Amino acid sequence: MFATGCDNALSVMALKYNHDLTKRSDRVLVLGATGTIGRATTAALVRRGYDVTCVTRPGAGTPDQQINLPGAEVVEADVTESTSLYRTVFANASFDAVISCLASRNGAPNDAVAIDHHATVGAINAAKAAGVANFVLLSAICVQKPRLAFQHAKLAAEQALVASGLTYSIVRPTAYFKSLSGQIARVQRGKPYLLFGDGELTACTAISDRDLGEYLASCLADPMLQNRILPIGGPGPALTPRAQGEHLFSLLGRRPSFKHVPVGMMRGIVGALGAASRVLPPLSAKAEFARIGLYYATESMLVLDPETGRYDRDATPSTGHDTLFDYYAAVINGDTTVERGEHSVF
Repeated sequence: MFATGCDNALSVMALKYNHDLTKRSDRVLVLGATGTIGRATTAALVRRGYDVTCVTRPGAGTPDQQINLPGAEVVEADVTESTSLYRTVFANASFDAVISCLASRNGAPNDAVAIDHHATVGAINAAKAAGVANFVLLSAICVQKPRLAFQHAKLAAEQALVASGLTYSIVRPTAYFKSLSGQIARVQRGKPYLLFGDGELTACTAISDRDLGEYLASCLADPMLQNRILPIGGPGPALTPRAQGEHLFSLLGRRPSFKHVPVGMMRGIVGALGAASRVLPPLSAKAEFARIGLYYATESMLVLDPETGRYDRDATPSTGHDTLFDYYAAVINGDTTVERGEHSVF
């Protein structure tokens, strides 16, 4: 369903893979390396012996940013300017592959266009001009049913990569641990767990940053992961929000307590903000944030069957070993922290 090209081409790639298991690109450029997924991907590449260069925003190396990318070279460049990226990075070194973990900060339309589309397409063009052979793009599984500005921007970037002629891997993760952990602190304070509707409207198979980083790195060496669109989730069954909440209470040794938010109320807020934004344009960003909230409250992060319109756990590939509930336990025990940063809207 998600492969591109003909079956014969895939057969050829499979034969090549069987005879060339160790062949890989050596020099890799990582974009969006300061985010949690970018850092995990960088770590995976370094562990595998790649020569890694990471691009950070100008000025991002200040002490308060605490950039920690051991084993990788760090260069500063403005990814929103493809000419700057080419002049600062590609003109000074050659790379065999690029992995882009670029993502807009909050999904606002202007930010989505600037990062998810313009910056990403600019990086694709710069990489092609520099003779890079392989480009791995981190996208999102929610582009299957695009209704939001950032989803359309990501789809446009995907299409640009496919049309570029580069060997590509388009990776569409299901959901991130950090995105499903925003209520841990709330519940620890004694408050109820918030559910939209009955808490059974959606489901997902979340994937950890570490497992996703390993998967992105694997795309460079495995021909079966190339020239394809790759939905990917973590291990285990698909979990509904209610199941997530129940397990969280279990880990805390408390009886479950839920507060239900009617989906109809959310739809009303979205409609009101949408109407108001047509009169008061400054409200457009808030209207989009409301649409984002409604989308994630009503749509599962699983593979969508285009024929039935239903989300299918069995059709959603999985990878890795980390589970969401292990992550919950680590957060509760103080072994890790929920690092959501600028992407807290998700």
